Amino acid sequence: MVDAATQRMNMVESQVLTSDVTDQRVVRAMRELPRERFVPGPMAELAYMDEAIALTPPGPDRRWLLPARTEGKLLQLADVGAEDHVLNVGCGTGYSAAILARLARSVIALESNEQLLAAARRNLAELAVANASVVSGRLSAGWPTKAPYDVILLQGSISITPDDILDQLKDGGRMVAIVNDNGIGKATIWRRLGRSMDARVAFDAAAPDLPGFAKAPAFVL
Repeated sequence: MVDAATQRMNMVESQVLTSDVTDQRVVRAMRELPRERFVPGPMAELAYMDEAIALTPPGPDRRWLLPARTEGKLLQLADVGAEDHVLNVGCGTGYSAAILARLARSVIALESNEQLLAAARRNLAELAVANASVVSGRLSAGWPTKAPYDVILLQGSISITPDDILDQLKDGGRMVAIVNDNGIGKATIWRRLGRSMDARVAFDAAAPDLPGFAKAPAFVL
């Protein structure tokens, strides 16, 4: 059986680098972090496959670990600086938060699922990640207590623009998410420019839905 370190290297070489991820800080973090630690025990051997990995059982609140190529491209798009204060929405078991902690000054990792919350806290503690805090709350509300943020990163696709979260960006800050428009996913970056907000589609991307960001059902007479 191929060991996890070799699988990790293969993941970066075949999935991340081939997806135009050139930010060496992101690449280094993904080479070094044990992704298998962030996957439920029975699924650990699938940690390096090239697709989303279920973190919870089927249901309306089902959660996923994003594919490495998608995660890498979103992180690169966010362009996290060493002095940035980051909000990670829907941190799951903590993988994205652990990467962000290597790129930024501080990270607030927001999670609403109690099982995932406990796993994220355990994983970050065991990896001695000191500059990331895992907090419990409704994902669509963000975490205004520690706002404003330089960067906000959402871990899944959304169908509505989360204005409450965008309000937590500082001037010049940016938010990155995958917007699902009638089944077509687009990685999008928003930038706050004073009182206005600029949004730009960066690339095509697919990701499972992030709970709490779906459009309300249309009313039909």
